[in-house]
Order: sequence, then structure tokens, then C-alpha cells
Amino acid sequence: QVQLVESGGGLVQAGGSLRLSCAASGSIFSIIAMGWYRRAPGKQRELVASITSEGSTNYADSVKGRFTISRDNAKNTVSLQMNSLKPEDTALYYCTVNVVTTLHRIDDYWGQGTQVAVSS
Repeated sequence: QVQLVESGGGLVQAGGSLRLSCAASGSIFSIIAMGWYRRAPGKQRELVASITSEGSTNYADSVKGRFTISRDNAKNTVSLQMNSLKPEDTALYYCTVNVVTTLHRIDDYWGQGTQVAVSS
């Protein structure tokens, strides 16, 4: 099993910043990719940003230029620096990892989610 522990959500005013972090542990042989999704009230879950083990990144158009994803391969952590936050960024943010487990299976794991609320 793989466990994900997220931190860093909260309430912030529009224009402010937050940093989300996620640490993966457990039966990990290697991590292929890490990322963040979000689900806003009444909307479907969407990809916010992802990063591969080689450092290639992908961002939703709505966050490009404002959010930055990074990872520490040695610590199995991924972070999301969110700047210039807007009310429409309000959502439950989920960390996700695509891993090769110690049983040599490729699986996806999800965190419990951390709430981000941006007031206008």
C-alpha cells in the first residue's frame, strides 16, 4: 500500500498565495509521476498540474503562469505553489501519484484532499 499525506490548504484572499505539499510513503519502488487535481463545488474533477520523474510538467490552462509544481525525488514529495489565487481556484485539491510498487505493479493512489478557499 501507498499512503499520501497532504498539507497546506486553507483560506486566503484573492491575490494571495498558498503552498500545498504531499508526501508519499509505503510500498514504493519508484514514482513515475505526481500531480494535483481539484474538484470545485458542482464541477468535475480536473487536472491542475503534474510532473514526471524527469521533471516534465503539465498545467491546466487556467493556472499557467500562476501555479508551479515541483517534486523532491529523494523524499517522494510533490508541492504546488499557488500564487495570484482567484476565487475560482476554490476547490478540494487532491494529490495523486503513479507508482511502481515493491510488487512491481503500476498503480495510482490518491490523497484525502485538502481544501483551498479563496475569498474575493
